[in-house]
Amino acid sequence: MGIPMKHVSLVTLTCQNSALILIMHYSRIMPLVNGHRYFTSTAVFLNEVIKLAICLTVALYDISRSLPPSTPATTLFSALINAVFTGDSWKLAIPASLYTLQNSLQYIAVSNLDAATFQVTYQLKIITTALFSVALLGRSLSLRKWVALVLLMIGVAVVQTPSSDPSGFAPMKDSESRFYFPRSLDELRSLSGFGKANLAKRSATYEGIDEDFRLAHPQFNASVGLLAVIVACTASGLAGVYFEKILKDSNSSASLWVRNVQLSFYSLFPAFFIGVLFRDGEHIAKNGFFDGYNWIVWTAIGFQASGGVIVALCVNYADNIAKNFATSISIVISLLASVWFFDFQMTSKFIIGTGIVLFATYLYSSQDRIKPPPINIVSYEKTTIGGEPSHYDDSLHYGDSSKLPITPAKSEGLSTSRPSSPMRHHSRVGSSRNKFARRYD
Repeated sequence: MGIPMKHVSLVTLTCQNSALILIMHYSRIMPLVNGHRYFTSTAVFLNEVIKLAICLTVALYDISRSLPPSTPATTLFSALINAVFTGDSWKLAIPASLYTLQNSLQYIAVSNLDAATFQVTYQLKIITTALFSVALLGRSLSLRKWVALVLLMIGVAVVQTPSSDPSGFAPMKDSESRFYFPRSLDELRSLSGFGKANLAKRSATYEGIDEDFRLAHPQFNASVGLLAVIVACTASGLAGVYFEKILKDSNSSASLWVRNVQLSFYSLFPAFFIGVLFRDGEHIAKNGFFDGYNWIVWTAIGFQASGGVIVALCVNYADNIAKNFATSISIVISLLASVWFFDFQMTSKFIIGTGIVLFATYLYSSQDRIKPPPINIVSYEKTTIGGEPSHYDDSLHYGDSSKLPITPAKSEGLSTSRPSSPMRHHSRVGSSRNKFARRYD
C-alpha cells in the first residue's frame, strides 16, 4: 500500500513553505560567519543553477521514456536541446526575469520582517495574480472572489498596522534585547567582544562603526520590508499570468519540465549579470563568491530551489484548492515556529489579521456553486395524426386535475407508431368475423 502522490506533494509543499521562510529569515539575522554576511545575489544565482540541474534531470528522464531503450546519450541530449530551444522559448525570458526579481526581493523582505509577518503579507500575491488574470487573460471573477480579495487586503492591512503600545519602546532600553541601542562608544565596545573583533580593524569613524553594528545586529525596517513584499507579489503575479498566457498562445507541445528548464535557463542571465556582477561585483571580487556561507545558507538555497519542483508536483497530482490549503497550513506553522524560535510577540491585531487572511484564502480558493441546469421534460411519443400526444395530456401542466391522461387503449380513432396491442388486434379480428357472418346469413 503506497501513499498517494497527492498527499505526498501537499505535505512536502507545506513543510517546504514553512521551513523556507524560517531558514531564510534566520540566515539574515544569524551571527556573522568570519565577520561577514553572505551576498543575497549569489544565493539567488545558485538557486537558479540548482533548479536548472533538477529540471534538466527530470526533463531528460521524460524524454528518455518516449524513446527506445537503446537510444544513445547524444540523441537524448539532442532531443532535449531541441525541446528547450524552440521557436518561442525566448518569450520566457520576461517571466524568468520577473521571477528572479521576486526571489531577490524575498531576501530583502525577510531581512526586514519577521517570518510570520512576511508569510501573512506575502499572500498579497493572490490579489496581484487575480488582477493580472482579469487584465491579461480576460477572466471574470465571481462576487465571492472579489469579496475574498477585499478581505485579504483588509487582513494584511491589520497585520501591518503598527502597535501603539508604549511598551514597544522597551527593547530600546533593555540591554539584553536584540534591538538595544547603546548610548556611548564604551557600551558599544562592551557588546560581547564586538568592539575588539570588528571595530579594531577599522578607523574609528562614525560611518564605520554604524556599518559594523548593522552587520552584527541587523535591524528591522518594516516600511522597506512591506515595500519589498508588495513589489515581489506584483512580480510574482505578473510572471505567473504572463507565463500562462505564453502557454496558451504557444503551438509547442513542450512538457512542464521543459518549460521549467527554459525558465531556469533564462533566469541565469539577470541573476548573474544584474545581481552578481552589477550589484555586488566589487564586494564579491574582494571577499569571494562564497563569503559568509555556512550550512544554514546552503539549506536556505536548497529549500528555495526545491520550491519550484514541489509546486510542479502539486500541479500534476493535486488541485489549486489543495495547494492553497497547504499554504494556509504553512502560515500557521510559521507563526507557531516564530513564537518558539524567534520570541515573536503575537498581538490581538496580528491574530485577527491572520484569521482574516486565512479565511480570505479559503474563500477565494473554494469553488463557486454552479447552478443546476433547468430540467427539460422530454416530450413523450407523439401520434402520427394531428401531432397530439397519445400518452400524455398537456392539460396536466396547467393544474387541471379534472382531466386524466389519455392512454392508447382508450383513445379511439388514433393510431401510433407503436404496434397495436393484442387487445385492439383481437377487437379488429372479431369485428371482421361478424361482418363475414352477416354477409352469409
